[in-house]
Amino acid sequence: MRLVFGLVLVLGLALAGGAVYMARDYIGTYQRQLDVERAARAQMVPTVEVFVVTQQLRYGEQLTDELVRVVRWPENAIPEGAFQSMDALFPEGEKRFRTVVRTMEKDEAVLEVKVTAPGEDAGVSSRLGAGMRAFAIKVDVASGVSGFLRPGDKVDVYWTGRGGEDGRSDVTKLIQASLRLIAIDQTADEDRAAPTIARTVTVEATARQVASLAQAQSTGSLSLSLVGAEDDTVSSGVEIDQNQLLGIQERVIEQQEAARVCTIKTRKGAEIVEVPIACPSE
Repeated sequence: MRLVFGLVLVLGLALAGGAVYMARDYIGTYQRQLDVERAARAQMVPTVEVFVVTQQLRYGEQLTDELVRVVRWPENAIPEGAFQSMDALFPEGEKRFRTVVRTMEKDEAVLEVKVTAPGEDAGVSSRLGAGMRAFAIKVDVASGVSGFLRPGDKVDVYWTGRGGEDGRSDVTKLIQASLRLIAIDQTADEDRAAPTIARTVTVEATARQVASLAQAQSTGSLSLSLVGAEDDTVSSGVEIDQNQLLGIQERVIEQQEAARVCTIKTRKGAEIVEVPIACPSE
């Protein structure tokens, strides 16, 4: 009897020990999973809804409701000008489309700088800033930087004509600096990369700059100089005439007035003698 009791006791202790071991292993596994979940939650960032395009869209194509969808975007990394609501993208009461002015790839966020206002086409007027005007400048292969200009570039404008102090010398002068191009011939597509020989370029300028350019274009010839994409310096006070170009220096010759000599002629017999005297004051 005692032997049976002893066996039962040993078996009970073994079962109890196994149960404790299994419980401890289960609790440890649960705790590890809980720690992993907490770490994952700590790495999560808040997100917001942002509209993206569902396919590639190029310059001049229309953006409509069917071509956008909503995705979750990290709140601290939203691109500037992104649309976060359908009412902002297509306002109530406006035409339900915008026109693409810069190429957008599939799943790219829709940005204000890449589309026109609701219902507008991709014309030049949609590219003008507040208070700015569009002015067309006639160019050729030389004055137009060999056709490598494209909308969005910045240019300096030089005038060549009659000028200088005497009004008869040939002068080249910088008249406007860092004007933004908004169209080449009849296109405002900033994604155009192939060089073309343009006949006109359209720049964005203030009303005063437009008046200056119009006067310059009617009295001489205009040439453009391409400004670097990352160059934020503004040139000024550049003027070269023919003498400066050839290194000719003008000499100013001062003429000194010859000293006045006054004499009196007297006759001594057959001889005439001149006698110096003081000159009368004027």
